[in-house]
Amino acid sequence: MNADAVVLDVDGVLVDVADSYRRAIVESVDHVYDRTIRKDDVQQFKDAGGFNNDWELTYAAALYVLATAEGYRASIDEYTDAIADAGGGLEAAETVVREAIGARATQRVRDRWDRERLRDVFQQLYLGPELYRGLEGGDPDLATRGYIHDEPVLLSADAREALLETYDVGILTGRPAAEAEIALERVGLDDAVAADRRFTMDDWEEGKPHPRALVTLAERFDAETVVFVGDTLDDVRTAVNAAEADPDREYHGVGVLTGGLTGEEGRRKYEAEGATAVLESVDDLPAWLAD
Repeated sequence: MNADAVVLDVDGVLVDVADSYRRAIVESVDHVYDRTIRKDDVQQFKDAGGFNNDWELTYAAALYVLATAEGYRASIDEYTDAIADAGGGLEAAETVVREAIGARATQRVRDRWDRERLRDVFQQLYLGPELYRGLEGGDPDLATRGYIHDEPVLLSADAREALLETYDVGILTGRPAAEAEIALERVGLDDAVAADRRFTMDDWEEGKPHPRALVTLAERFDAETVVFVGDTLDDVRTAVNAAEADPDREYHGVGVLTGGLTGEEGRRKYEAEGATAVLESVDDLPAWLAD
């Protein structure tokens, strides 16, 4: 693998978000509606595609909870499969619900579907009061220390230095820029990866799996071969789409098993989407690249 550049996702690759972002999704819906999905169900939405933005995943989970109160009988598996068939993402979720329960019931769901409150609760739970005040500019009404403080680092110092010494390193994440900065500081990449070598939620509208951000980073690196490491199927799809959009370069999607996709089932799902490799963790990346 004669890679010139390595682009890293953040969540599930550099830091473990099982008890932060994913917990905030589940508990935000529960706080607003007194019912919610299971934490394991979050992966079903991720696999459906189009949910790189965890706020939108929260909205889609709340939509399911509200729709079931209006007669929607599908299981989470059936709901997320239907979302995938409809193209993935929040718009597809809305279409699935509307087609299943009809216009009148959908309007009743919409009347209760408070996305602004869901996002606000999510941010309070995730950030905690101090960061919430600083980043959101308001006073919280929930008492929580902030789940952002419960994100174990997945990238070791040795692996980090091996990557930085040998490759151009970039970041491509669905996090807002301020929250990405916090994670990068924690793993020791904040000073090593310049601002123009990062794409966050604030830098592009399309989101993964759209290839624009990855292709732009490849252009900035003037790279011939780019490896993109992520923890979801949309991350692999991003690399596959980039290869189609920019055939003069090579793009390789690498999945890691430290996010929601784990074990042999996770490996199989990655490979079905066209992953070049599936690694146990990002720490295995330098050795794989050197082979």
